[in-house]
Amino acid sequence: MLNLTKKLESKLSRLQYLNRNKTKFSSNWKKAQLKIAQLHNRIANIRKDTLHKLTTYLAKNHSQIVIEDLNVSGMISNHKLAKAVADMGFYEFRRQLEYKCELYGSKLIVVDRWFPSSKTCSHCGEVKQFLSLSERVFNCEGCNFSCDRDLNAALNLAMAVSSTVTACGLDNADVARMKQE
Repeated sequence: MLNLTKKLESKLSRLQYLNRNKTKFSSNWKKAQLKIAQLHNRIANIRKDTLHKLTTYLAKNHSQIVIEDLNVSGMISNHKLAKAVADMGFYEFRRQLEYKCELYGSKLIVVDRWFPSSKTCSHCGEVKQFLSLSERVFNCEGCNFSCDRDLNAALNLAMAVSSTVTACGLDNADVARMKQE
């Protein structure tokens, strides 16, 4: 999907560039505007179709799905990430997951946006104070554990919502919170 939309977006950009100096409302301008509109529509349909297929697959094949409550408006305020974040359609992804999980009998769990899933070591529970977005590999100074940043966050999200109760009567989410403090 990504390759196809990137190709279509570059084609769209080229069409818009070529259309910039045409006289407004001339027949050539109208033809170009129609092509641009069709291309916009095609890109939107590809994104919509991909989102539907992904959310249906997740809801049908997984009994429990955990996602983060992301601060999308904050992410969009970063001008370097804005287009990529807006194109992802996080809200639509979450909305579709909510109704499809209900439809297929899956459980959707939304973790609080302040839970430090990327900054916490999934091996020992130590929390890094600062982790830049360019750091794609998580390295723990406490236990020398190293893994992909996104995999580490996924492991932390899985541990945060697991329903196993410890000998003290606390579930793993409480234990994770205690380790952070």
